[in-house]
Amino acid sequence: MKNMSLKIAVFVFMIFALSFLSGCGYTTRSMISDEYKTIRVEQFINKIDITTDSLAASKYRIYRPMLESSLTKAVIDRYLFDGTLKPVTAENADLILKAELVEFERAPLKYTSDDEVQEYRINLTVNISLRDANTDKLIWEEKGFTGDTTYYTTGPLAKSEDEAVDLAIRDLSRRIVERSVEYWQ
Repeated sequence: MKNMSLKIAVFVFMIFALSFLSGCGYTTRSMISDEYKTIRVEQFINKIDITTDSLAASKYRIYRPMLESSLTKAVIDRYLFDGTLKPVTAENADLILKAELVEFERAPLKYTSDDEVQEYRINLTVNISLRDANTDKLIWEEKGFTGDTTYYTTGPLAKSEDEAVDLAIRDLSRRIVERSVEYWQ
């Protein structure tokens, strides 16, 4: 019996060892070319047209002055945090990131029994492009690139709208940087 237990233990150990040694191919390094080390993040442009809101949709649309500046700063900060591409001036950049803020929406997700909104989702949508600074070649472009968050207006998980907007900005900046440093094909 002891011999059988030893054989089972060795077999289980071998399975774990083979699994560990085979790996899954995951890497924490960037998939972009080594020729790109720096990036210029252009000031985001606010293309939200707040003059065309219909009455029905306007109660769910919100506007926050200087949102494009907050987004630009958050993306630069995220590149600094990530460390793969160093934000620099246009003259020293290998890559140029441009973005337009095209949508800022607050959509209700959950209602209380009194038909009051209890939970909202905030979506920030941009059109972004990344170009090689030396050749002006378009590397990639995406329309409708979105960052979002949800927040409760009541209860223990309640947040202010400003806190939620900051979380959506953080989410969008994280997604932009991840998209910039992943494999581009």
